Amino acid sequence: MRVAVVDDHAGDRAWLTEELKALLQRRRLEGTVTAFDRGGAFLEAARRERFTLAFLDIYMEPMDGVETARALRAFDPDCLLVFSTSSADHALEGYRVQAVQYLVKPYGLEELERLFNLLERVLPAPEKYVELRSRRQAVRVRLGDILWAEHFQHQVRVPTAGGGVLSTRLTFREFAELLAGDPRFFVCGRGVLVNLDRAADFDGRDFRLEDGTRLPVSRDLVGAARGAFGDWLFHRKEAVL
Repeated sequence: MRVAVVDDHAGDRAWLTEELKALLQRRRLEGTVTAFDRGGAFLEAARRERFTLAFLDIYMEPMDGVETARALRAFDPDCLLVFSTSSADHALEGYRVQAVQYLVKPYGLEELERLFNLLERVLPAPEKYVELRSRRQAVRVRLGDILWAEHFQHQVRVPTAGGGVLSTRLTFREFAELLAGDPRFFVCGRGVLVNLDRAADFDGRDFRLEDGTRLPVSRDLVGAARGAFGDWLFHRKEAVL
């Protein structure tokens, strides 16, 4: 996710930029936040590489937020626009450039959190990540890149896409809690979990992954594994449709 903050007021620009970075981190959403002090600089950057979301201050000079939005829409119909302003008098202009929301200054963290609750329904789903300590370094790992994980010698081994393997000193429960709520991950045995999105097949005993790895499923979890894999395949098919 690429987020732009466009505001000619240095204090407002710096505050919003830092709060958005912290918000993305709290929600474990991978993304960058770039600040611009004028609309022209933002448009130049947006032509080179498009933004997912842009916060535009309306009262800017020499090009105000509405003019900037109109210019953006000439080559990018998809960027989500949020106007930040001291007045809601420009609602009609915002409608014409498909702005999704207004933030009336001064606003705070609660308004930003509510805004992102709304945006999550319309934003392209960004890949979430977990931050692990491996070899004394903090490493961000995209959830989609995790193939499977196992508890081994007081650590959790995490094979990842591209052939790498991370080892982190967490209990298996602590690691599984980092992935809680993501339907891709299924605990298939004592100290072992699999990313269902990386599974090519389930034969009633083992998950066979795309790279040929076979992960055995505990006997008492076979029924749950079959159901979870079937549900995930159905979910994946719906997403394609």
